[in-house]
Amino acid sequence: MLPYALHGYRTTVRTSTGATPFSLVYGMEAVLPIEVEIPSLRVLMETKLEEAEWVQTRFDQLNLIEEKRLTALCHGQLYQKRLKKAFDKKVENPKRRPNQERVHSRWTENSKERSRQKLGIYQKKGK
Repeated sequence: MLPYALHGYRTTVRTSTGATPFSLVYGMEAVLPIEVEIPSLRVLMETKLEEAEWVQTRFDQLNLIEEKRLTALCHGQLYQKRLKKAFDKKVENPKRRPNQERVHSRWTENSKERSRQKLGIYQKKGK
């Protein structure tokens, strides 16, 4: 069961890269197990090629793998920017709270008052 799950994971297009992990590693899309039993057009085209032509086609695909990887890297960076932008919209930035300074100043004034009371320095305004 695990091999089928791994095959599905490796041959599914990732949103972050826009490509399958298999194609980024091997430079071509994977042949599905069913395509071996019931040949698809892609498999039929490869079987009709002579060995020299197939080798040349594969060599060309491998030469383009760096371009695919670079494209996937750029796609991943754009995806991360989009995610960050969406996350930043939903999360409140604590630095932008309008009442933060007032709350902080009240807290420090109150803590100063309490410490004066504990030390016996506090004097009532009426005396």
